[in-house]
Amino acid sequence: MCNLHPFRQLLAHRGAWGFTLLECLMVLAVVAILAALALPGLRGQELRAGRLDAVAALTRVQIEQEKYRSAHGLYAGELQALVGTSAMSPQGHYSVSLAVQGGEAYLATASARGAQKQDPGCATLTLQVKLGFAQTGPDATCWLR
Repeated sequence: MCNLHPFRQLLAHRGAWGFTLLECLMVLAVVAILAALALPGLRGQELRAGRLDAVAALTRVQIEQEKYRSAHGLYAGELQALVGTSAMSPQGHYSVSLAVQGGEAYLATASARGAQKQDPGCATLTLQVKLGFAQTGPDATCWLR
């Protein structure tokens, strides 16, 4: 005779092997809530990190402008005259422009491009330099200081 006792025991404990649909849905709901709470903070950190691109570009303009001024007596009127600078930030999140104010002062501006435009209050960073003294804008938090 065939012994079916182990088979019946196996069928009796079948429910203890897996998860119910309700348990799976509860886990998915908790994961969805945690993700919804974490994503806005993550986006804010991405925008702050993107600002470093503008800070790097404007700092490079300032360094090259001081080199140009020491060699020529006045600040350069165009970005093309400055070695190592361009109209685009290193990572491409900002476009950079330069406006000279009488040869003794200039205003360098980094304007956000693409997704970086969503950065509230810091979509445009400025560097105003007069006779070697710099003033950053719009405020120190945009420059991560």
